[in-house]
Amino acid sequence: MSDERESAADELRRIRDAVRERALLGAPDALPAPRPLKSPEAPPRDAPPAEEPPPARPDLGPVNTLWDTSLANSGGGPLGRFARRWLAPLFESQAAFNSRQVQLDNALLAYIDERIDQTRRHYDLALNLHERRLADIDERHLILQEELVAHVQDLVKRIDLVLAESEKGRQSLEFALRDVRHRLTRLEERLPREGR
Repeated sequence: MSDERESAADELRRIRDAVRERALLGAPDALPAPRPLKSPEAPPRDAPPAEEPPPARPDLGPVNTLWDTSLANSGGGPLGRFARRWLAPLFESQAAFNSRQVQLDNALLAYIDERIDQTRRHYDLALNLHERRLADIDERHLILQEELVAHVQDLVKRIDLVLAESEKGRQSLEFALRDVRHRLTRLEERLPREGR
């Protein structure tokens, strides 16, 4: 009887140890190591659209050469010379005005060209800064996504381990319960049958 009891206890210990080994209890690497994080790659960027050539600048050549009315044809004979002499102050005033108008036109076109270049540089800088911020946001989102995936995979492994361990523990308890029932049945059979 004691040999039978010892063999049953040895069998239970052997089963319990096998279950613990399979469940990796007490092992330092009970859980698999988490997946290493990948370094995120920058998202592909679309090629910038082809830059259209700016519109042609107005031709100032004719205005710059024709502003001086004093260079007009001096035909008309003596009467024409008299009229030009008499109207000379008016022609000089008109030539001064024309000169100033041509200088203003040239200055306005130069100002507009410089202003457009300055505006373009400003927008290029603003767009470049915005693009870098968006790229930084994209990179952070990719890192967060990788960490979240690794965390979820780690949780799945932990849940699988806990479920496997609980199943093994349940099977071990069922085996132990069957063994106790069997032993109890055998003990009941050995009891003296008093009162029967």
